[in-house]
Amino acid sequence: MRVDHELRRLWSGLVVLAILASAETLVADPARVLPPGQLPQDRRLGPLKDLNGYFPFSPPATKEAWEARAERVRRQILVATGLWPMPTKTPANAVVHGRVDRDGYTVEKVFLESFPGHFVTGNLYRPKGRSGKLPGVLCPHGHWANGRFYAADENRHRWDLVQGAERFEIGGRYPLQARCVQLARMGCVVFHYDMVGYADSVQLEHGPGFRPAMSTPESWGYFSPQAEVRCQNMMGLQTYNSIRALDWFSELPDVDPHRIAVTGASGGGTQTFILCAIDPRPAVAFPAVMVGTAMQGGCTCENACHLRVNTGNIEIAALIAPRPLGMTAADDWTKEIMTKGLPELKQVYKLFGVEDHVMAKPLLHFPHNYNYVSRAVMYLWVNKHLKLGLPEPIVEEDFKPLSIAEMSVWDEKHPKPKGGDDYERSLLRWITEDSERQMQALVPRDGASLAEFRRVVGGAVEVMIGRALPPKGAVQAAVQGEQDLGGHRLVKLLLKLPAEGEEVPAVLLEPKQPAREVAILLDPLGKQGLFQSSGSLRDDVARLLAEGSAVLGVDLFGQGEFTPDGKPLAKARLSNSNYLGYTLGYNPSLFAQRVHDILTAVSYLKAVRPAGQKVRLVAPRGTGHWAAAARAIAGEMIDLAMIDTGGFRFAKIAALDDPDLLPGGAKYLDLPGILALSAPLPLTLLGEGMEAPAVVAAAYRAAGHAENLRIGAGTGK
Repeated sequence: MRVDHELRRLWSGLVVLAILASAETLVADPARVLPPGQLPQDRRLGPLKDLNGYFPFSPPATKEAWEARAERVRRQILVATGLWPMPTKTPANAVVHGRVDRDGYTVEKVFLESFPGHFVTGNLYRPKGRSGKLPGVLCPHGHWANGRFYAADENRHRWDLVQGAERFEIGGRYPLQARCVQLARMGCVVFHYDMVGYADSVQLEHGPGFRPAMSTPESWGYFSPQAEVRCQNMMGLQTYNSIRALDWFSELPDVDPHRIAVTGASGGGTQTFILCAIDPRPAVAFPAVMVGTAMQGGCTCENACHLRVNTGNIEIAALIAPRPLGMTAADDWTKEIMTKGLPELKQVYKLFGVEDHVMAKPLLHFPHNYNYVSRAVMYLWVNKHLKLGLPEPIVEEDFKPLSIAEMSVWDEKHPKPKGGDDYERSLLRWITEDSERQMQALVPRDGASLAEFRRVVGGAVEVMIGRALPPKGAVQAAVQGEQDLGGHRLVKLLLKLPAEGEEVPAVLLEPKQPAREVAILLDPLGKQGLFQSSGSLRDDVARLLAEGSAVLGVDLFGQGEFTPDGKPLAKARLSNSNYLGYTLGYNPSLFAQRVHDILTAVSYLKAVRPAGQKVRLVAPRGTGHWAAAARAIAGEMIDLAMIDTGGFRFAKIAALDDPDLLPGGAKYLDLPGILALSAPLPLTLLGEGMEAPAVVAAAYRAAGHAENLRIGAGTGK
C-alpha cells in the first residue's frame, strides 16, 4: 500500500516551518551530554576480547534453565558454522579400498563426499575375528605436521621414551596411528580422518586467510567479506566434514550406531567437542588437551564469527551432557581444568544425576600432547562407557606402522581430485546456491510456514545480534542537564545498562503538553543529526514535536560521543585483519552493538513512559538496517516502525572492516528476511521502491495482516 500524504510530508521536510521561535534559543552544542572530551564509561571502548582471554562458565541452577541455555548455545554454534539449517545432504559415494592386513586388525583407505565433489579422506581400522555390530570410534587428528601421516622426528620420540610419555618407540614415532591400532585391538571400528588441507585432504589449503583475489562480488573464497556475510568458514566446512563422516560411519554394517565415541587432541579435540555438542549421535566424547577457560583454539579451523560471543569451550563441552565426557589436561592452556572448568561441568552433569559421567585427568608434567599416558586414560574411558568389557588396566601394545603409501587414499586408480582457487570458488558457489534454495523454501505461505520461518530466520537473527531486549528496570537513566525551550524541553540523558557495562548518551525532546507517543529517531550521525548546524532543531524533528510526539535521539556505539571527534566510525575495529573470526568470534559486530543500543533505548522508554504510550522507531536512510534488526528482536515492544532501508543489502559489503558487516546477514534472505520478522506488526517501509520485497509481503500475508505493511518511495535523506 502507498504511504499516505502525511507520512510523505514527515520525511520530506520541505513544507514545515520551525516548531517554535524558542527553538532558536538552543545552546551551541545541544546534543552534547558529557563534558567536552569525555567519552562514555562503556566497556565496549576497551580492548577487544580474543582467543587468549578468560572464558569462565557459570552453570544455571536448574535442569530446565540449562536446557534452555543449551538450546541457545547449540544454535549459536550452528549459525556460526553456517549449519543453521544444515546443508542439503547429498550421497557420500564412499570408496573403500587398499586393505592392509595387520596383527589383529585391518586398515583400509576411504574417501567420501561431504559436499558434491568435496572429499573427506582417512583410514578405516577394523578388528579381526569380530562379528555383529561393533562399537565405533571417530578420530579427528589435530594439528600434527602432515596430520594423519605424522611421524615424530628421531630426537623427539626418544625423549618421549626417556620421560615416560611413550611406552614403545613406534608408538612415540607414530602416536596418531597408535591410538587407532589400540582401539581396533580393543574391538572397535575406527575411522581416522583428515582435517581440511592435511594429508590426503588436498583440495583446499588449511586456513590461508584473506586473499584479495578471492574476494569479489560474484565469485569468492573463504575468509572474504562475501563468505563472512553468509557464515561460510573453514570451521564450518571441517565441522560438516565431521558430521558427514559420522553419517557414513554410523551406517556401516559392522558399526553399532548407538555405541560411537569421538576422540581427538588439540584441534582434533576441538572437532571432538564441537561435533558432540551439536550432534546427539555420539555416545562418548574424549577431547584431549583442548577444553579449558584459557586459549580457545588458535587456528582458523577452530574459530568462526559469533562462535564464542558470551560463551566458551567449557560451556560448549557442557552441551555433551549427560553423555560421558572425558578429558586430559597438560602443561598448556588446559592446566587449570581441575579448578576452572571441571567443577562447573560437574554441576551441569549433576543436574542430570550423572556427575560421574564427566572426568578430567591432569597430566601437567607433559606439554601439549596425545601421548601414551593420555591415550591410556582414554582407553579406560572408552572401555567403560562403550561397554567393551575388557579387563583393566588396558596396556597399549607395539605395532607395525603404516607407510604413507599404505595410508594414502590417492593412487593411480584413485587419482587426487583437483583443488585450488577455482575449486574453492566452485565449492562456495554450491554451498551458496544450496542455502539460497533452502531460504526461498522458507518464504511464508501460511501460519505454519511463518512459524518455521521465524524459527529458522528469527533464530539466526537472535544469534547474530546476540542480545534480547533488556528486561524492565535493567536500564538506568542519569539526567545530565535540562533546558526549557518554551514549547518543549530538552533533557540530556546517559542511559546505563549496568549488566553489560554500557552507557548510551541520549537527548529527549519533550513537548510541554502530554505526548501522544514517543519516537526514537535514528540518524547516521547519532543524536547530533537531530539538529541543524546552527543548533536549531531539524525540520522533521520540529514537526514530530508539533504533532505531539516526544523525540529521543541516541548516539549508537561508534557515533557522536563515542568517538573523540564526534564523527561516526568509518571502519570497525579488528584484532586480526587476516581472519574476521578472530575478532567477531569473541566480540559482537559493530552492527550488532548499534542494535543493542536501540534495544537499550526501547527498554528505557517502555519502563518510564506512561502506560499505553506507544513507542515509534523512526529510521531514515542510512539507519534502516539497524532498525530492522532491532524490530526483529524487540517485536511488539516497538509499537510502530518507519524504516527507510535505502536499498541496503549485506551482500554488497566488500570490506572486512565495514561498520555494517554482520556475519550471516546475507544468508537469511538478507535485509528483507530480517524485515519480514516484523510481521504482523505495523511497519512503514521506504527505500525499497514501490513494492515490498517478496518475503516481507509474504510474511505479512501469512500473518493475516497485509494491511499493516505500508510502502513508500523513501526519505531521500
